Order: sequence, then structure tokens, then C-alpha cells
Amino acid sequence: MNKEEMLKNAKKHCFFIGLNDSGAELCKANMPYGMAGIHYVQSYLGLKENATFISSPDLTITKGVERWRSGFGYGGKISWGEGDEELVILDMQPDACGMLVGGLQELPGIDGLIQRAHEAEAGSIKIDGIESRWNFSRCNHFIDVFDVQSLAQSEIDLPPYAFIVHGSIVDEFGDDNKLGFGLHYNTSKLLGEMVEHIDTPFGRRHFLTGSQARNYFERYQYAEDFSKKKRRAFAELLFGEFTEISNENHQGLINMNEMILGCHYSKDETLFPLTLRADLPAYLVRGIPNLSPESIEFLGFEKRAKRLGVYERLLKANIIPHGGGYVFPHILGVNRTIEVKGKRYFEVEMQNDRGTEIIAKVNDLPFEYRGRMVVLRSLEVGLIEIVAKLTPQYVLKI
Repeated sequence: MNKEEMLKNAKKHCFFIGLNDSGAELCKANMPYGMAGIHYVQSYLGLKENATFISSPDLTITKGVERWRSGFGYGGKISWGEGDEELVILDMQPDACGMLVGGLQELPGIDGLIQRAHEAEAGSIKIDGIESRWNFSRCNHFIDVFDVQSLAQSEIDLPPYAFIVHGSIVDEFGDDNKLGFGLHYNTSKLLGEMVEHIDTPFGRRHFLTGSQARNYFERYQYAEDFSKKKRRAFAELLFGEFTEISNENHQGLINMNEMILGCHYSKDETLFPLTLRADLPAYLVRGIPNLSPESIEFLGFEKRAKRLGVYERLLKANIIPHGGGYVFPHILGVNRTIEVKGKRYFEVEMQNDRGTEIIAKVNDLPFEYRGRMVVLRSLEVGLIEIVAKLTPQYVLKI
């Protein structure tokens, strides 16, 4: 296949269930390049070229510059195997980002919370002997405090108030660290010495195989557990005693062949937060096994998925949106993608009907967060059951 044919094949392996807005359209324009690169790696290794991307309703761009440049967006699940192949693709850059939802019996005072946040930001703590610093003020990492309104039965007796702490471990494990290699090939020198790479028509792709893939996945699993401990530890500093309702990651490896990018991977009766704009309620949701055969047919995926031999992956997607996702009010849609020496430019249609804009970098575009349409789409497709409504009292973003 030539380059255009590879891109068309990659697009066929993308199953988009997001909204048809500017955030989703930019992601749809970029994702085939990332997936075509993975297909190229699979072909190089003698594997079937069947990597898939199944989006969640909060599909949008990623502000991770290296990730976007590699051809990936945010809001979905990427699979390049069934979990038993010793192959880890590194270009999506896992960072074990996630959210902790804690329950409180009383609403904390704002002044005291700000004071404790200031003290936490100025200092550090040790987790498993590793120094960890506050990074919850980075980008869209935040602390929200809510009233809780139960809407469905839960195994947990939900308290009257709750908070959400959002953060990752990129500071501790992105680079080389006390344990050795880090998670990101472009900043960890030790990982850079381990990594295999191949130049594809879509840019250089980085991966690990065999024992190195196993070692990396073990390191990631440790980092994921560390991320949960970190959120828990800083939540205790800020709020003292609380009830842990949920503490799940929405970015990282599920196994050596699957990764979630900005969505939850649902399991059992676990509750997950779904956060929207700061002026709107958030929700506690429970995942419904997805996608159902009815939803796959409703979305128009059935024939294509069966023809490609990936229908079972759709049945076992089990994804839940983690937030509203970015949307760009001044952009109507994407007209076309222009490539110059491997760099992608996106020609976008403007809402004001005054011509077009050509963009390469998406991380500094003016944006908003989506509203309830993500929740409604998730209900429509049969991804979630709403367990509680969380009405915001205040947001702490230092």
C-alpha cells in the first residue's frame, strides 16, 4: 500500500462515537496518522495490521505536543493486540493521569483549604521513598468541591459532600528516576537506550518488544499504583479524613497491547467521575458493558468491524468518558490536512464565515470545555448509568 492507502486503511480502523464538533473533528483528522504508524510497526514485526481506536464521547485533541505530533488525540482506547503480545507502543506517552473522588461529611472552609493547598504546593512528600511534589495546578489538573445528590443505588453510602483531585505522575516517572528508566522515550535517557524505533511514512515510531516490553509494563503498573497513592496522600493533606469513592486513572496502559487516552476503562461496579465545565454539575457514573451489539449496529460499525475482524474489540471496549473535553468555539470544522515534510497543518473553517485558518499547534488554541452533550451521548450509546449528581460549590486551581 502507498501512503494514502495506508491512511485510508487506518481510518477504517477508527471507530468514532464522539460529537461532531471542532474538538472531535480535529482529533478525527489527526488519529489516522497515529494508527497508520502503529499498523506500520505491526507489519514490520510480522503481525497483522489490525490496531484499532475506539473513541469515547469526549473525543478531542491532546495538549501533549509529542503525542499530537505522533498522530494521536484524546478520548478513547487504542488496541494493537489482545493483551498477550509482548509489544508496547510508546508514542502515546502514558502518564497514569487520573482522578480521586473523596467523600466528606462537612463542607470544608475555603480559607483553610487554600492555606493547606499553599503549604502542600510549597513542600513535598515521600511515597515508597520517592519524593513527590504537588502538580495539581498544571494544565487542567484541579481540585473541585461538590454537593452530592444520589440518583441510583450504590454499594457505597454516598456522603453529602465530595471533592475531586486530578493529577498524574509525569514529574516522578516521565524522566529517569530512582527506579531507573522513565515512561517517556523523549525525556528518559535510559528508556531511549532501550527503545526500538522505525521510520515510517508518518514519522518515527517507538516501541519495545520481548522482555523489554514486559519490564516497561511492570514499571508502568508501579507508576499507576504510585499515581493513586499520590492523589490519596495529597487529598489527606488537604481534606484530612475522607471516604474514598473512586481513584482511577484515565490515561495509561491496560496491558501491553492496549491503552486508554483520556477515558475510563470500566470494570465491575466501580464508580467513575465524569467532569464537565466548572459551572456545570459533574457526575458519578457506573459503566455498562459496552459496546452492545445494538449500539454497534446503531452507530453503523457492525459491517465494517466484522469485515476487519475487530468486532470483538468493540464488544469489549468498556469505555467511559472522563470529562467534557476541549472544544474550540471559533472553529466550525476541518476542511483538509496539508503535509509539508512530515509536518501536518490543518485547514479549518471559521465560525464567523470569514475565511479559513491554518493551524499546526493545537495546544495553545483558545478553548472551552464541553457541557452536558457528552453525558447525553454516553447515555444514548449505552455506556453509563448515572449514580450521583455533583453540584459544584467551588473550584481550587492554584
